[in-house]
Amino acid sequence: MSHVSINDFKLLNIKCQKYFDLFSKTNTFNQPVREVKLQQRFGFYLFILESLCNEKDIDKISDYITDTEFNSYLIGSRYDDHGIDAIFMDEENKEIKLFNFKFRESFKAEQKQSFNEAFVSTKLVNCIMNDSLDGLDGKLKNYVHTINELLNGNDVWKLSLYMISNEAFPIEHDESAIQQLKNFYDMEVASVCLPHITSMMSIRPAPINAELIIDNDALMSYSESSISTSKSYVVRLNAADVIRMTCRNADLRLDHNCENIDELAEQKIDFGVLFDNVRGLVQRSRYNAGIAKTLREEPGKFFMYNNGLTVIADDIKAHPVNGNRKVRISLTGIQVLNGGQTLRTLHDFNATDKSYITEYLSKSEILVRIFNAASGDTANKIAEYTNSQNSISNVDLKSLSTLQIQLEQLLDEHDIIYSRKNGDTGMDDKKDYRYKISMEQFGQILFAIQGFPEKSSNQKQHIFGKYYDDIFDEKNFDLSQSPEIIERYFEIKKAYSFSDESIQKIEQKIFYILYMNQARSEWTYEQCINILEEVLETFDPAGVNLTDARKMIQVRFKDYLNSIIDDPDYEP
Repeated sequence: MSHVSINDFKLLNIKCQKYFDLFSKTNTFNQPVREVKLQQRFGFYLFILESLCNEKDIDKISDYITDTEFNSYLIGSRYDDHGIDAIFMDEENKEIKLFNFKFRESFKAEQKQSFNEAFVSTKLVNCIMNDSLDGLDGKLKNYVHTINELLNGNDVWKLSLYMISNEAFPIEHDESAIQQLKNFYDMEVASVCLPHITSMMSIRPAPINAELIIDNDALMSYSESSISTSKSYVVRLNAADVIRMTCRNADLRLDHNCENIDELAEQKIDFGVLFDNVRGLVQRSRYNAGIAKTLREEPGKFFMYNNGLTVIADDIKAHPVNGNRKVRISLTGIQVLNGGQTLRTLHDFNATDKSYITEYLSKSEILVRIFNAASGDTANKIAEYTNSQNSISNVDLKSLSTLQIQLEQLLDEHDIIYSRKNGDTGMDDKKDYRYKISMEQFGQILFAIQGFPEKSSNQKQHIFGKYYDDIFDEKNFDLSQSPEIIERYFEIKKAYSFSDESIQKIEQKIFYILYMNQARSEWTYEQCINILEEVLETFDPAGVNLTDARKMIQVRFKDYLNSIIDDPDYEP
């Protein structure tokens, strides 16, 4: 049975249209894209790749797209994509991701992903396996050349094919045809369709409320001081109650008695409870499989084996009932900040079989910490500190900080999306935003204008780690200047797009132009571009043949550029 409806399909189309519109604000198509469905299809590529490649710069994401029609419209070059619509090489996890997209224009509740799409993609996979570039052109040829170099190198790389569609049902992974594909090519095949995609859409939710009845011996209260009226709770909660309080049915969430537990077998997760959760869904992870195994084989020990959930609420009201033997807890505006994978897996397990709610989940208990966090700052700190022990990136952890949320709110007032996590399309779904910029990009921009353009690219991973406190310190960074800084960034990108075609256009150069303009504000962007190109041409890398990108990460190159910037007699 599908977890999705036509409304999920429509919401995805709205999301995809937003991505296309945002991309169009900073990019000019060689051929205008007038059909709405085609706009949504191209936006579908951008949204999915942002979510699955963990890259928030939609301009950079467009470089991953190899789809024939997309590139024909964007750059006017029409090359056969050989069944692969996008390619991404994940350096950190050593995974080569091949994407096949199928975007349906209308919703059919029973429609399932097609096996044929997987086999169409094998045309390119064969080129990779045979270390051949025959019949390949343009961007695709360059990607396959790079892939072959990686596979022939010393590192071990995993090859994965992602079958992406907006259809209701995925390909069955245990089907013999898919197993043959995996075995023959030594390649993982992952199916992503509408039920999974709905979990990735960050549409800001309406407040989610729930009620619980807890035995006294299953509850412990906590307050910051003896005179505080605000209490938080640690509870031992039945897993079926966790399903109920996080499901889509608002009436069931408030029905603390829920006499007919079988009713919960049909309930799906309300992804709104995970809107502030820092971690995205880790598809088919061993951790998720372990949760399901414990539920099935040792439901009574689930409480001991699982770390539990951390929940915050805008308001918590507790009243003793049943002669003070139990406590009724009313929760307003709940969010699951930690334990999102556990929660998703509980719901997935529940959806596997209608009998599981009574056979397993009702016999399992889980530790749930419920914090009263009416203060946004308190909620952010709870999220940051309870997640910091897990393998979550520095960027994701810092996205919960008060400063980053203040930046999001400030930039929203200037019609700029500040993307703190994948899938962000703004705080107001009705607003026509001018730009979208990610936290990582903004960190790189600040690092450059503060004097370190050579580190903005090659030390990107440390910007939200060891350099964070310096970069975002109020002595070095004036929050109120953020809109103007971002305006300059996009103006420089635009200036580059109109520059001579012989000039290689890479992100590192924009960081250098920002740095130069900060030091010599009287120089126009066009003058800065020409000076930078001249310096790249005349820089002597000690007899070594280096690309522009390699030159710009060297301190010697920046020193050479500084000699010109600091020369008061230099005339551009």
